[in-house]
Amino acid sequence: VLFYFRPTSFILNQSKPDSVEDSDEEQQSAYQKLLSTMIQGADDNSEDEESDDEEVEGNEEEEEEEEEEGDVAKEDLEGEAGETPDNSQNKERPEKTNGDLEENEEGEFTDKKNEAAFCLETNLPVEGEENMGEQEEEDMFVKHQEAELSEEEVGRILQGSKIKTQVKWPKLGTQQCACPLERFPAVGQLYSAPLPTIHKTLEANWCLLNQSFAPNGGAVTDVTDLQKKLLGLMGTYRDVHFANSSPLREAKEVRSAYCLHVLNHVLKANTRVLRNNAKLKETKDVNEEFRDQGITRPKVLILVPFRDGVLRVVQTFITLLEPKGKIMDVSNKKRFKEEYGEEPGESPPKLHRPDDYHAVFSGNIDDHFRIGVSVMKRSMRLYSPFYSSDIIIASPLGLRTVLGADSEKKRDFDFLSSIELLIVDQADVFLMQNWEHLLHVLKHLNLQPLDSHGVDFSRVRTWNLNNWAAHYRQTLVFSAIQDPQITNILTKHCHNYRGQVCSKTISKVGSICQVLVQLPHVFQMFQSDSFMDQDARFQFFVEKILPQYRDSVMSHTFIYVPSYFDFVRLRNYLKKDDISFASVSEYSQRSEVSRARHFFQKGEKQFMLFSERFHFYKRYTIKGIQNLIFYGLPMYPHFYSEVCNMLQAGVREGGGSVSFTCTALYSRYDMHRLAAITGADRAAQMLQSKKTVHLFITGEEKNT
Repeated sequence: VLFYFRPTSFILNQSKPDSVEDSDEEQQSAYQKLLSTMIQGADDNSEDEESDDEEVEGNEEEEEEEEEEGDVAKEDLEGEAGETPDNSQNKERPEKTNGDLEENEEGEFTDKKNEAAFCLETNLPVEGEENMGEQEEEDMFVKHQEAELSEEEVGRILQGSKIKTQVKWPKLGTQQCACPLERFPAVGQLYSAPLPTIHKTLEANWCLLNQSFAPNGGAVTDVTDLQKKLLGLMGTYRDVHFANSSPLREAKEVRSAYCLHVLNHVLKANTRVLRNNAKLKETKDVNEEFRDQGITRPKVLILVPFRDGVLRVVQTFITLLEPKGKIMDVSNKKRFKEEYGEEPGESPPKLHRPDDYHAVFSGNIDDHFRIGVSVMKRSMRLYSPFYSSDIIIASPLGLRTVLGADSEKKRDFDFLSSIELLIVDQADVFLMQNWEHLLHVLKHLNLQPLDSHGVDFSRVRTWNLNNWAAHYRQTLVFSAIQDPQITNILTKHCHNYRGQVCSKTISKVGSICQVLVQLPHVFQMFQSDSFMDQDARFQFFVEKILPQYRDSVMSHTFIYVPSYFDFVRLRNYLKKDDISFASVSEYSQRSEVSRARHFFQKGEKQFMLFSERFHFYKRYTIKGIQNLIFYGLPMYPHFYSEVCNMLQAGVREGGGSVSFTCTALYSRYDMHRLAAITGADRAAQMLQSKKTVHLFITGEEKNT
C-alpha cells in the first residue's frame, strides 16, 4: 500500500488533516509511536468564538457620566465579549492573501514559501560562525545543555526536596533561592553574576535594548541596572519569578531583557546546529555524532495576555537583530502589523482612568492568538508553521484551542515537547482572564511526543530521548503582584535541575495610605483551613457580617467580591433570601450595568454585588456607596484605595454629611494581600495578634 503525505501546517492553522488516520494504533505506547516513521496527521478542534451583540437601551434617568461610559463601552475593550476571560472577540481578517501565505478555515495564515530558507536541517552557518566552538566552552548555555543527570538525581528532583536560602540583592530585593541538587548550588549572598555571553549577531545592538520604547526623537536610554541584574540571573538558566514588574515602571525593561535572552538562546542553539551541519557534510567518520537538537524545533514559548504584547515583543526582536544602516528582512511584516497592530481611529477616546489601566489596555487587546516565529541568518519569518518555528508567542486561550481537551481524539501538543525556555509575562493579567487555560498549557509542556515529525534521531539530545526535557527547561515568570496561584506555577510545574529564584518583595507602606476619604476600616479575621477553603469565608460572612447590614438603615451597601465563583454563590444566596440587591460582573450587559448603578445610587436596591474582574476591565466609579464590604481582599492592592475613594463621588453630589463604614474579611492565608494593603509590619502584627478585629482610620491629618 502506498500512502501519499502532503505537508500541512495544522498546528498553527487548525486545518483539516491531510494524512491518513490510523485508529488501530491507539494501543501503541508513546515510545512506539515516537519511533514510528509514519507521520500521522492531526486535527485541531477549534472553538467557535462568540461575539455578543450588546443591547443599547435609552434611559432618561441615567447620569451624564453613565451615558459617557456606556457609549464608549464597545470601544473601551472591544465589546463585552472581548472583556470577559472566557470569550474572545474574533476580529475580521482581510480576505486577500499574497503568495507567501496560506489561509485555513479560521482565517489564520502560515508562511510556507520561505520554508527552505529557514530550514535548520539544510542550511549552513554564515561566514565567521564556522569556528565558534572554541568560544563556547565557558558559555553557560553550553554548560546547561551538556550537563548530564543520573536517574537518581532526576528522582530527587521529582521528590521536591530543595535546599532553600534567602538573599538580598540590589535592584531585585529579597530573593528566595531553591536548589534540588547539591552540585548546582544556589546563587550566593554576594551576587555578582556577569552578563551572559552575547551571540555575535547581537553584539552590535544589544546595548540598544531600550530603543523599542524610546520616545520619538528622544535619546535611547542605556541598559538599566535592573536589566543587567535580570540578564545575569536569566543567564544562569535558573527558573526566575520576578513579582515587581509594574506596567507603569519595570514592565518595559523586563520585556526588553527577556527578549534579548530569548534571541541569545535561539541564535546559539541554531548556530550549533548549522555548524554541525557543515561538519557532517565534510566528515568521513560515519560514527561521529552531533546531538544538538530536541525532538521538535520550537525552543521558546512566550505567553502574553494581549496581541499588543506580541507586537512589542516582535518589535524588540527586530531592534536587536537589525544591522545598523540596513533594513532587516522580516517576512509577512505587513500582515502582522494589520493583525496585531492598532488601526488609526480604532483606539477609544481618552477616558478618565488610572495610568495603570491605560498601560495594560493599550493597543490591540484581543486575547485569542498564536503565532510562530523562526530566525535564521539575521532574517525573521513571521507566521511560520509551529513545527518550523523557533519561537511561539501565544495567549493561553489561543493555545488551548489547539491543544484540545483530554476527551478529544484529534488534538496535538507535540510541538511543545522540546520547549527549552518558557516565559509567562504579565501573569497577574492571566488571573483576570482564565487561569485554567494557563494551567492547561503548562500540563502539556515537555510531554513525550506521539509522532516523530521527521526528526533525525541521531541528532536528538540524550535528555530529550529520556523524556527529561522538563528538567532542562528554564521558566521565567513576571508579574506585578505576588499571589499564591502564580507562585504555584514554579512549585508544581517547574522542575529545573538548576533550581529557582523567586522574589519576596513586600511593600512597607500599604495602599491604605492612599485612601483620601475619612473612613473607619474594620479588618475582621476568620479561621480557615487552607487557601482554597471558601466555605469558611462564606459561613463567616453569612452568619457574622450580613446580619449587621440587613436593616434598612444600612442601605447603600457595596459588596466587593474578588472571585467570580464567590460572586455566583453570594448572588444565589441573596436571591434565595429575597434580599434587595443589584449585581454587576464581567458578564453583565451594558444595559444591566446602567440599571444596576441607577437603582443602587437612588437607594431602590439595598445591596450591590460587584466583581473584581469588572473593576479590572472597566474601572467605573460607582456612586452612592455608604457602607463598603470587602468579601475578600483585592488581588491588586491599589484596587482597595480606588474602591474606598469611590465614596467621595456620593459626597460631592449629595453635599450632605454621611457616615461611612468599611469592613474587610481576611484569613491567615491572605498574608501577601494584607501586607500590600496595610503594610508589612502592620500585617505581621494583625496575623500574630490574638484579636480578630483591627481598626484603621483614614482621611485625618495623620492616619491611625
